[in-house]
Amino acid sequence: MEIKQYSTLPEEAKKLRAKVFLDEQGFSAEFDEIDDIAVHMVLYIDNKAAAVCRVFYDENKQSYMIGRVAVEKEYRSQHLGAKIMQAAESYIKQVGGTSAKLSAQCRMSGFYKKLGYNPIGEEYLDEFCPHIMMFKEL
Repeated sequence: MEIKQYSTLPEEAKKLRAKVFLDEQGFSAEFDEIDDIAVHMVLYIDNKAAAVCRVFYDENKQSYMIGRVAVEKEYRSQHLGAKIMQAAESYIKQVGGTSAKLSAQCRMSGFYKKLGYNPIGEEYLDEFCPHIMMFKEL
């Protein structure tokens, strides 16, 4: 297992995100201008992208955000989501950040709670899917 970080969205991360968010979950607006400013993390197993996420500094909210966390279906339940989150948090600390936020699908909020994130604010819809903002001091 190896985790690499990129300043541009690598093709293998793009393909994995499309597979998870567009094909499996039915979202339509997966890629945006944030991909141009984010740091992209890719976890590889045997040179295959198994998990991804992106990290960016949201100047409007003045905080680091973690987003687009996705794990290849065949690797789920192997704690790779937690590993890619740990890599993102390490990066945030490395660049001087002290906290992280994320917009979690409500159905995944338990996963993020186990990693130390707490919900803040009210639930909201992103496309058709209920989400909640979550926060963690690092």
